[in-house]
Amino acid sequence: MEGTAIILFCSCLLSVLVFNSAEDTISANQTISDGQTIVSARGEFEMGFFSPKGNPKKRYFGIWYKKISNGTVVWVANRETPIANTSGIIKVSSMGIVVSTNQSSNTRIWSSNSSRSVKNPVAQLLDTGNLVFRDENEKENYVWQSFDHPVDTFLPGMKFGYDLVTGADRYFLSWKSDDDPAPEMHLGLAQDIATIDSVREYNGIYRERFVITETAAYYVFELLITESPIAKLTLTPGGIPTRYIWNTEYHDWTQYKILQESDCDRYGICGTNGVCNINKSPRCECMDGFDPKIPEDWAKANWSNGCSRNVQLECGNGEGFVNYSGVKLPDTRWSWYNMSMSLVECKDKCLKDCNCTAYSNIDTSNGGSGCYYGLVT
Repeated sequence: MEGTAIILFCSCLLSVLVFNSAEDTISANQTISDGQTIVSARGEFEMGFFSPKGNPKKRYFGIWYKKISNGTVVWVANRETPIANTSGIIKVSSMGIVVSTNQSSNTRIWSSNSSRSVKNPVAQLLDTGNLVFRDENEKENYVWQSFDHPVDTFLPGMKFGYDLVTGADRYFLSWKSDDDPAPEMHLGLAQDIATIDSVREYNGIYRERFVITETAAYYVFELLITESPIAKLTLTPGGIPTRYIWNTEYHDWTQYKILQESDCDRYGICGTNGVCNINKSPRCECMDGFDPKIPEDWAKANWSNGCSRNVQLECGNGEGFVNYSGVKLPDTRWSWYNMSMSLVECKDKCLKDCNCTAYSNIDTSNGGSGCYYGLVT
């Protein structure tokens, strides 16, 4: 009897270890319980349930580094709906990846909401840190991928921007605080347009590219060689885009570059319809035709509520435009663009669209080209 008990105990322990270390894929007949994890093929990344430091009672489904800096989270699924205990499970259905509160409950707290169903569904964690949902027999045809839904961390190979074919709109939302992954500060594509060339390299570590085509507009960075130091770009809880390089000697992240050149680079510092001017004090002012939405806050240097119109527009009734030069484009999440239109054509189209609030060239070099305009939200 004693020998039997020992054999059974060892068998159970072995099954858990094999599940945790040998598989990078979940199929429809498997589940991941809290305490179990999936590791990518070469062991670069790991996924499962975790609790942020300082907040042990809340559990989230996420992805983190495995080989280096174990515990540095790069992606979170249920960032606004944590589980209050360790009963959560992850499973795969024909429509995607599902996080539920427990094994017997159908209460979903997060789902990948895939665009189509698949016959043989699997979820796979890649060594890039990308979690993909696909048919088991179609290895490169992803129905859904976490790289299309970034959180606060930008990894090599991720595309930051728009895909007009798939409809993917990739932007970043920082953690609310170091122990709360709920979304806070937002980083839109235009935040980096003014500071990124088409192709740029830094110290032989990585290459940056900014790409605009008829079907996509995005920024991407790639490691130049496989032996390059591990690099990531993180939007901090304060809204500052910061580049980090893994220091193998000290086994820690080294701050490589801050993409915020002044306080005017902080997202939304002046609020809606406000303009930040680094040559003025105070920094923020309302655009022409606008007044502070909450004057008493504005007087206290709290500009986050922005500005509102002092005269409402009447679409098609002789409105015009005020010219602003030398400024970065605002939030581009709600916008429209056309690469072939001239600035005159862009103005005419904006005037005819009652949802259009402003317009500009996309490329200001060589006399300017392309049309971009922002929409009412």
